[in-house]
Amino acid sequence: MELHQVRYFLAVASTLNFTRAAEQCNVTQPALTKGIQKLEQALGGPLIYRERQLTQLTDLGKEVLPMLARTLASAETARRRAKEFQRKEIAPLKIGLAPSISASLIVDLITEIAKFVAGLNVELREGTAEKLIDLLLEGEISAAIVGDVQDIPARIDDWLLFEERYVAVLAPTHQLANRPSIGIDDLRETVLLERVGCDVAPKIQRSYFPKEPPHLGHCSGHDLHLQYMAAAGFGVILAPEHMPRLPTLKTIPLEGDPISREVRLLAVQGRRYSPALDAFIKVARFRDWSIEVPQKDERLPEMASAPAPASSQRASGFQRIDATARGLTRCKRAKTLA
Repeated sequence: MELHQVRYFLAVASTLNFTRAAEQCNVTQPALTKGIQKLEQALGGPLIYRERQLTQLTDLGKEVLPMLARTLASAETARRRAKEFQRKEIAPLKIGLAPSISASLIVDLITEIAKFVAGLNVELREGTAEKLIDLLLEGEISAAIVGDVQDIPARIDDWLLFEERYVAVLAPTHQLANRPSIGIDDLRETVLLERVGCDVAPKIQRSYFPKEPPHLGHCSGHDLHLQYMAAAGFGVILAPEHMPRLPTLKTIPLEGDPISREVRLLAVQGRRYSPALDAFIKVARFRDWSIEVPQKDERLPEMASAPAPASSQRASGFQRIDATARGLTRCKRAKTLA
């Protein structure tokens, strides 16, 4: 089965006239007829029958018509996208985000990159850190931003972006809402709302609830759903500081040594970067994550042929990145998020 045969059949199906269909396809009528006959042979039965001046689809023709229409449409879309890609009219960038990593973290980065990379086309995927690593190795995503992750494969480069602590998020009417801080004993007596797939859940369990499990209320795989439940008074969320919140919620720090996590950028080691991915990695590493300021219209650092691996990097706090002849290396530590 070939695409031009499918196109001939669809033309006849829409016009119910071989002459007009041949004109529409810009071929002779014998060529169109021969193409449809070969398609019928490939599919194992007649698709069209002609009765004097009446042309109709057979039952088989009616059955396969929508599938063949989708096939041709998909092929034409793929051809068009390929041409756009070759002309650099689109620059795809697929980024994976671990649960509780908000897209708000990378909005400014994408805005900055779009100034320098024409046709930027971003796709965001969410999954556990382990799932995102698999997608990276399979080439399904370009980069990933994750929280705490164990056993990063040797083929994965990772860069520490920043470290952040977890805080309590609750409604102003909650009984703990007027506290300057919330202690561990308070958490053990409070109903918590559970974020499904939270990367720091095991750490929270070990640090705050080593003997007895927490009092868990409702749960969800989406932070916004949990926030609406918290705003309605159903419980307290333990959330990372960077997470955008509903204006109806309050944020209160945790006493003692609060739970924290490292937020890291991952990419496959040694794999050739597209211009969009190269720009994303360098802007992310170059940014000062310790302060919240509007993004400036700055020139991107010179594109290096390959990024310096940072799998051994485990320092806490924020890092600033400078360009060198062999790529970007760390040069100065910035202040940890207060």
